[in-house]
Order: sequence, then structure tokens, then C-alpha cells
Amino acid sequence: MGSGPLLIKGARIIDASSGMDQVGHILVVDGKIAAVGQVSQDQVPDGCQTIDAAGLVACPGFIDLHCHLREPGFEFKETIASGTRAAAKGGFTSICAMPNTEPPIDNAAVVDFLRFRSQAEASVKVFPIACVSKGRLGRELSEMEELASAGAVAFSDDGDPVYDATLMRLALAYSLDLGLPIIDHCQDLSLSGNGVMAEGAVASRLGLDGIPAAAEESMIARDIALAQLTGGRLHLAHISTAGSIHLLRQAKDRGLRVTAEVCPHHLTITDQWVLGGVGKDAGAAGPFSYDTSTKVYPPLRTQRDVDALVQALAEGVIDCIATDHAPHDATSKQCTYEEAAFGISVLETALGSTMQMVHQGSLGLADLVHSLTVGPAGVVGPAFDGLASLNTGTPADIALFDPDLEWVVDPQEFQSQGKNTPLAGVTLRGQVVATFVDGKMVYQSETSKTGAAS
Repeated sequence: MGSGPLLIKGARIIDASSGMDQVGHILVVDGKIAAVGQVSQDQVPDGCQTIDAAGLVACPGFIDLHCHLREPGFEFKETIASGTRAAAKGGFTSICAMPNTEPPIDNAAVVDFLRFRSQAEASVKVFPIACVSKGRLGRELSEMEELASAGAVAFSDDGDPVYDATLMRLALAYSLDLGLPIIDHCQDLSLSGNGVMAEGAVASRLGLDGIPAAAEESMIARDIALAQLTGGRLHLAHISTAGSIHLLRQAKDRGLRVTAEVCPHHLTITDQWVLGGVGKDAGAAGPFSYDTSTKVYPPLRTQRDVDALVQALAEGVIDCIATDHAPHDATSKQCTYEEAAFGISVLETALGSTMQMVHQGSLGLADLVHSLTVGPAGVVGPAFDGLASLNTGTPADIALFDPDLEWVVDPQEFQSQGKNTPLAGVTLRGQVVATFVDGKMVYQSETSKTGAAS
């Protein structure tokens, strides 16, 4: 389907920006929303393509603030083309590319390269996140104003924390002038050491070096103190512990400009999965233990942490869900747990994973849509104006999904080159059936029940 006039009929329309939650139609003309809700026949232009979306949910396309596309430098793990196809399959219409590439996104030329390649290869909209420090080495501040002018929407050394407090202070001070957030990977390296999973009973049972919750929480405490000192914009990447929630809540209560994201895997699975996979209780190590697809940073935590994260998301203390999509080649995962790379391929399972919270009653469907659309857009700001709503005149970036469709995760069907997921073989409930960018269909499920007609 091209980008001609389009009518989506009979969907449950959820638009968190306006509070809309009703069954109705969406009319798209010239790549923009022309009408939403009640659409009369005389508004529909001749030759309009029609999709019967009865029983489906239509909402603004999802926005991912934290995604690793690996290009340039690591195209054997992922490319802009494959990563954005995965994004489209997951319902994401806008994604932010992290700068731990080679070369890193620390100068305007690399930003230009990413934007050029995205225009030529990408299925969805790609926004570059630039480095805080030159080379991501943590020694010298990058040319932040130049990078912002080139199109960077935020700054991060993700993959590494901004370890030097003075450098972080300077970055936050610049963020105040530029109006762009500093996204920090909060990890005290002296505490995390050689750890490969969360410190606790499971790590002890498996004989693996553990990472204490304090490795995350101590760095978050430092960053919040610096945000208070400078007045700058701080965004906490992939928070994972109950203690982090406590610190975040306090910062927000004090009126600081601090936001945070949480990943689908930290909301839905625990460190028990390292011991033996789906539904396993702590016990003896078995044939399914040490599955390297469970190795991620921050590590999978305890059920107590998961419960705290879900509650904080429902209460709005956590601002948004971000995937931290981290695709790897097979060699990086087919090795010992200690040697394996950190990371999970998430874009294509994000909706199905997080819909578990909706089906279990711990999060409302409208709240989930908010955390995938309005929430991330609000963190970045002007770059995403109009991309998290279905208001008339805004770009027709739309996700269409079946909230009740059950499907079994098969990594070999991923669009991403990264097949590394602990969810292989797991049945999820909730699947994207079509994704539109500027009114053009960029993904349609082969098993979808949408019907197109002239």
C-alpha cells in the first residue's frame, strides 16, 4: 500500500495526547491525519484505500528513545535497514539511535552520515543521539552545540556511564542551554566489576559474579545531585531496581528536571530466567541454566524489583518504556555466560511483552500506549512535536495492533539481524498487525485480520 488516501475503519482509537479512547475511524490524506473519530462519507476522497480494523487498536506509532542500530561499524550485528524493519514490525515509527558505534556519533559528520543513511535505508524515522564525550572516552566534552545543530536530539555515552562527575556537571549545564536531555547509563564500574548478572540468590546458586543494585543506585544518586546543582535535563536510562525508583520519586517530588525509562524485560522477567528459563523457581542448575540470551545490562532483577517498576510506571513516576534493543551476532552469544555480550533484541517483542501487564491488570491499556508514545516524546521535546498524537494535521504515524492475538516468539522470523532473545518459544498475547509512517504502510503482518479494499 502506498501513501495515497487511507481510511482505517472501526478501530479502538487510543490517543494519550488527547485522552481519546473510542471506537471510530481515522482518515489519512497526503500523509497526515485528516479526520479522526467520526468520519463522514463526504470526507472520504475518491480512490481511498480502506482497512477494516474492527477488534484492533489504533494509536500513534510508538517512539523508542533507546535503540542500538549498530551502524556504522558493527553492521554484522545490525544495520539501519534491518533495525528499522524490526522497529516497523514492532509498531515503532520513530526511534533514537544510540552513539556507541564505530566511529561513535561524536561529530557532525557522523550525524550527517546517520541521517543520510536513514533517509536512504530506513523504514521508520531515525533520530540520532550524540555522544556526551569525544570518542565516548569520558575525558573531553563533545561539541554539543554543533551536534545539536546537526540534528542530535539528546546526548549519551550509552554503553558506558559518564563517569567523571565534573564532565557530567558540564554536560548537564549545556543541556540547560540546548534544551536537550543528557541520558546516562547509570553504572558504578567499581561496584559492578566483573559481574554478569544481578547479585543475589540465583547468582550464588550458579556461581556467577553478581552486580549489586547499588552499582545503579549510587550513580543515579550522583546524577540527581548534579541535576539539582545545574538545573540541567537528566534522563535515566533503563532503570531496573526498587531503590532507583525511590531516588527518582524523591527527585521528582523536589521538582528536578529528571525523567526515566524502563525496558520491557525489566518489567516482565526476573533473574530466575538465568537459572532455567520460563517459569522456573530457584533450585538446582539444570540444562536450561546459563542461557546467554538472558545476559543484559542492567541485569534482570528480582520479582520485588519488577513489581516496583511496574507500579512506578503505572503511577507515572517512570516516564516511558524504551527497548534498549541490543542485537548481537550469534558468536557474541554462543559462548560462556561470562564471555557473552550484554544485550537483548527487543523491538519485535516489546508490545507482546508489555501487554502482559495489561492482561494481568497491573497497567491500563491507555497507560501502556502513553508510555510508548506521549511519554518518550515528552522526554526529548520539540523533535517529536506532533509524532505522538492523532490530531488533525499531524503526521500519520500509526500503530495498529491486536491486543488479544496470541503468538509464539520465533527469533528466526525476526526482521532484526539480532536473534538474541530469552523469549524464544514463549507465547505472548498482543501483536502489531500494521504500521504506517506518514500514511505509508511500512509493515503488515501476514496473519493479520485487516482487510484492504478500494
